[in-house]
Amino acid sequence: MTATIQKTLRDSAAMRWTALLLLALAMFCSYIFMDILSPIKDLMQEYRGWDSTAFGTMQGSEVFLNVFVFFLIFAGIILDKMGVRFTAVLSGVVMLVGAIIKWYAISESFMGTGIEAWFNNHLNYIPLFEELDVSPFYKGMPASAKFAACGFMIFGCGCEMAGITVSRGIVKWFKGREMALAMGSEMALARLGVATCMIFSPFFARLGDDVNVTRSVAFGVVLMCIALIMFIVYFFMDSKLDSQTGEEEEKDDPFKVSDIGKILTSSGFWLVALLCVLYYSAIFPFQKYAVNMLQCNLTLTPPEANSFWASSSVTIVQYIIMLVVAAAGFASNFQKSSSKKYGLLCLSILALITYCYMGYMRQSAESIFAVFPLLAVLITPILGSYVDNKGKAASMLVLGSLLLIACHLTFAFVLPLFKGNAIGGVAVAYITILVLGASFSLVPASLWPSVPKLVDAKVIGSAYALIFWIQNIGLWLFPLLIGKVLDKTNPGVTDPTQFNYTWPLIMLACLGFAALILGLTLKVVDRKKHLGLEEPNIKG
Repeated sequence: MTATIQKTLRDSAAMRWTALLLLALAMFCSYIFMDILSPIKDLMQEYRGWDSTAFGTMQGSEVFLNVFVFFLIFAGIILDKMGVRFTAVLSGVVMLVGAIIKWYAISESFMGTGIEAWFNNHLNYIPLFEELDVSPFYKGMPASAKFAACGFMIFGCGCEMAGITVSRGIVKWFKGREMALAMGSEMALARLGVATCMIFSPFFARLGDDVNVTRSVAFGVVLMCIALIMFIVYFFMDSKLDSQTGEEEEKDDPFKVSDIGKILTSSGFWLVALLCVLYYSAIFPFQKYAVNMLQCNLTLTPPEANSFWASSSVTIVQYIIMLVVAAAGFASNFQKSSSKKYGLLCLSILALITYCYMGYMRQSAESIFAVFPLLAVLITPILGSYVDNKGKAASMLVLGSLLLIACHLTFAFVLPLFKGNAIGGVAVAYITILVLGASFSLVPASLWPSVPKLVDAKVIGSAYALIFWIQNIGLWLFPLLIGKVLDKTNPGVTDPTQFNYTWPLIMLACLGFAALILGLTLKVVDRKKHLGLEEPNIKG
């Protein structure tokens, strides 16, 4: 009698990609909330009195607890001890609580309350943090921005916990399989949240006859409820997998603090971690100001009030076209038939051109920047599949650094030259934004799958947590720095569409240059120490 080989959910391509979809949809929702105020920075200044410093301070607060209270380190320990599914649901709950607080802080219900009075009179000076110039608040900061910052801190704890949990979950379901493709695909889908945010946040804020920024944040809160549901469904799916494999979520070999020392003594780990902080600091903080930067550098003439291009329905149509771009482009990577592959690719390109045309006709900086992740959705699976089968992860990081530098310098020096040229300026903006998004897609496809090659499987959660913690230092610092640099280099400017963004963009380009040096160093270290970063994930 022939023994049958028991197959698990992980052995089914459909099941493991379903698990990935659940995790990716949860991160998709979190990415939307992360930048929910970014496309309405001008409205926050007009309707809530937030200048660039207040806006930047609030945006940077997202990662304050992760950096200065070391919450991410604790999150990594929780992940290693309690497992993926428990930490996933916990992160969803924490994100939802933080989102609700931020919504209330920005709402009209907060105005005139005792809580507003308390925030006006307190948190103007925090010992030690003030002396170190790292306080998340300052004297004169609007009460709504302070309380929103508190909610955003809590959300940030959950969001970054979710990030390391999703990475660990993908390793659990895809190790030895198409892991780079899975990580790249998850991030590509999650980054569609950026485009969704850019399109729908202004849409909800301006919906109807009155402008109400609260509606945008409420939209984000609803999405965080959906994210929590996705994590709960994943909980049961992951539990079923463990019941099949006999694995336990809790480790037989308990986590020890000394394990962190093993991670920190790896030179490869430090190079990857520093590359991560430089990449992410040059992108995520930029996203929070990108729409305002385009408003300041493009000549945009609002369409006539009664035209189709000014209607609310055009937002829905454009978003549907954006989904066609993403879905067709993504699906083209998985077609074995050449006719289907190139047919979907042509459909994606035609839809992208249509999307860009609509963005130009709408004369909307938000819809122009929303194109940011679309090329990444198309090429990330290609890059992930290449790393899985051919390797060259470190080389891809070098290429990403070069593209990063080129894009930020183009925004700083080339785009302003087209001020007054309606078509030329938008064309330069579209091309640069697409390339920037493509460069960023190199990170999840090549950097994250490299971590399991550098550390023990037992401490992967803690390794991801340490990388995210280091990354969060940049995500806290640079939104704040951009806001301060804007105010310092634009003295007396009160119109939020007239800022000069040259110096903030030069600062971000310098991060790309530093990433380039580290990327080249990583290639040398990999060659000397045989870390395997240039080797494929799938062994023949």
